[in-house]
Amino acid sequence: MGSTYGDWLKQQREEAGLTQQQLADAAVMTRSHIAHIEAGRRVPSKEDARRLDMALNTGNVLSSFRPGEDSRPVGSHFEDALAFEQQATMIREFALSYMPGILQTGRYACEVLRVGFPPLSDKERDQAVDTRLGRAKILADPVTPVVWALLDEAVLRRPVGGPEVMAEQIMHVVRLVEDERVRVHVMPLGLGAHPLLEGMLTLMWFEDQPPVAYVEAMRTGKVHDDPAMVEQFRGAYDLALGDALPLQESLALMRATAKEYGHHD
Repeated sequence: MGSTYGDWLKQQREEAGLTQQQLADAAVMTRSHIAHIEAGRRVPSKEDARRLDMALNTGNVLSSFRPGEDSRPVGSHFEDALAFEQQATMIREFALSYMPGILQTGRYACEVLRVGFPPLSDKERDQAVDTRLGRAKILADPVTPVVWALLDEAVLRRPVGGPEVMAEQIMHVVRLVEDERVRVHVMPLGLGAHPLLEGMLTLMWFEDQPPVAYVEAMRTGKVHDDPAMVEQFRGAYDLALGDALPLQESLALMRATAKEYGHHD
């Protein structure tokens, strides 16, 4: 990311006679987060930009010209979550219906996006798949972010794209676990009801700001940064995780399911 946006933010802050800490206080952010944005090391979320515009009385300039605003083909409800996802040092995912986006293969992602309504054109779908695969590049770093995925067994059992696509997708996740890049636990169908059945959940932690939670349902999604709300989501996640299969049992189930779909070692 270039530093033009950050340079302009710094200029506006200095012209307003504010220190980074004073601007952080006014925008309900941390000083280090302001410093990262000014240095070009962070992309502000949509909410960050809105708060900065209000604190600096810059209309909607910082919101309108947020880096990458027009180049990432994602749902509008996911824009803020995308910015946070790329900055997180720890991510905990819960998936109810589909594999989490950062764990998806290209063919699986294409099938997920194919069934949306209104339908996407081939070009739009290809761009969306590229974006989804681009998100997964955060896993290229061998350590950060730390990623845990809690999968409802329905994610494995629903044959998205058919047996070949599913076998490939499941084994992709298995290899990430075997490489110790991610940790995956499966919530068995036989468990019945559990605390996360209402939708998908992503919890994210950061080096320089409080954790947030992203909750998504059909065509809707919201980032929550209220500490009490985030703690409630974290509690529900921890409670569900306690009922999930242990890592090795989860791996065994994933391998067996991939074999049922036709995967052969």
